[in-house]
Amino acid sequence: MDTPQSLQLAVIIPAYRMHTQTFINALDSLSEEDALKRVEGRTNHVVWMAGNFVNMRYGLADVLGIDENDPFEELFHEGKALDSAKTYPTLKELTANFHHISPVVYNALLKLTDDRLSEEVPMGMNISFVPETLLNFIGMCIGRADYLCGQIGLMRRILNYPGMKYDVNKQVKY
Repeated sequence: MDTPQSLQLAVIIPAYRMHTQTFINALDSLSEEDALKRVEGRTNHVVWMAGNFVNMRYGLADVLGIDENDPFEELFHEGKALDSAKTYPTLKELTANFHHISPVVYNALLKLTDDRLSEEVPMGMNISFVPETLLNFIGMCIGRADYLCGQIGLMRRILNYPGMKYDVNKQVKY
């Protein structure tokens, strides 16, 4: 595993890699048709969950100063609510974007310094006990990734797919 420049990221880097692998494994073998199904019309579908996950990676890229834009920003930015009147991208399109942006962000995370991690990043969450720094923004992205991967994993079971597998043959190489 790569070593980050900042020891403050010693937990973040393995979590980022784990979420990268979990995201891929959670989507494995899901059909495009099933990925658009909702539970009783009340839940988000897997495409929305995956799109939000990918958009979060693009958001992290933006905060890190990487000039990349999510092609589906208008559908997913800041967890925008699912709109059943809109046409959503396919899982294939989302995973292609995921594979494009994820190694770029990963390499940028490895290069972050302690000074940079302490920079202010206004999140607008109005949580007085959490400093709005780059480190905390990254941490919030890690938490969101946990949440979304868990939701996708649950939807797999609801849609009668087997539980997610940790397939070592499909390991991410970055």
